[in-house]
Amino acid sequence: MSQRIADCFELAKKAGRKVLIPFITAGDPDPGWTVAVMHALAGAGADLIELGVPFSDPMADGPVIQLASERAIEKHVTLGTVLEMVKLFRQTDTDTPVVLMGYMNPVERYGNKRFPDHATIAGVDGLLLVDCPPQERDDLGVAMNDVGLDGICLVTPTTTRERVKDIAGVANGFIYYVSLKGITGAGQLDSSELREPIQQIREFSQLPVAVGFGIKNAEMAVNVAAHSDAVVMGSALVEALSVAKNSEEACSVATAFVAPVRESLDNMG
Repeated sequence: MSQRIADCFELAKKAGRKVLIPFITAGDPDPGWTVAVMHALAGAGADLIELGVPFSDPMADGPVIQLASERAIEKHVTLGTVLEMVKLFRQTDTDTPVVLMGYMNPVERYGNKRFPDHATIAGVDGLLLVDCPPQERDDLGVAMNDVGLDGICLVTPTTTRERVKDIAGVANGFIYYVSLKGITGAGQLDSSELREPIQQIREFSQLPVAVGFGIKNAEMAVNVAAHSDAVVMGSALVEALSVAKNSEEACSVATAFVAPVRESLDNMG
């Protein structure tokens, strides 16, 4: 298990603080800006960073993140590139957890046994693979466990009770609850509908629960955080970053997005 992720949630719990997890696509808008943006996110109050691995054929990402992936791929960003970004980030930030979100194909091409080792050396703390059920990780799962790379598991509104129990038995780090049926950035989120599914997750697991998909602003983040341990915000941030003209502007956009959300979460009654 990743010590950084465990410490992140434990410290937040002791402080009565909700964990804020921004998502950005590695390499977008420009590969040379990603590490600086990661530092800006952490400086503005992000507790954990979810870094998207660009992939050509996503199944869960909406149009905003799909386009971000396409732009990054056009700039030749690969899984290896992403690991180099994390390694560079770790030169000056050894505390903020980093979770990679992506799909199985790039990991298989890199090597199911080779990737976890290289990822942890680079400073990655967790891996969320949208199209790989936790029970089907096989040799990848063994290699992840060997090096302490957390396998972040997804639970959705359509996940059955029995399936939630099975997922809870193999999950580590935290459990990611997908708040909407559909793709990232789509639909209207009704936070009142989160109470029951999150309570069900907590019946079977003591891991923290993070909620993502459809959370676009500070008000929505606060409403979601009332039911969860953490809030994940992705598409709205990725869209805001997409128009940045240089690294400094991208960092300013990242700070301007995260800081008010952090403040609102910290001022929850």
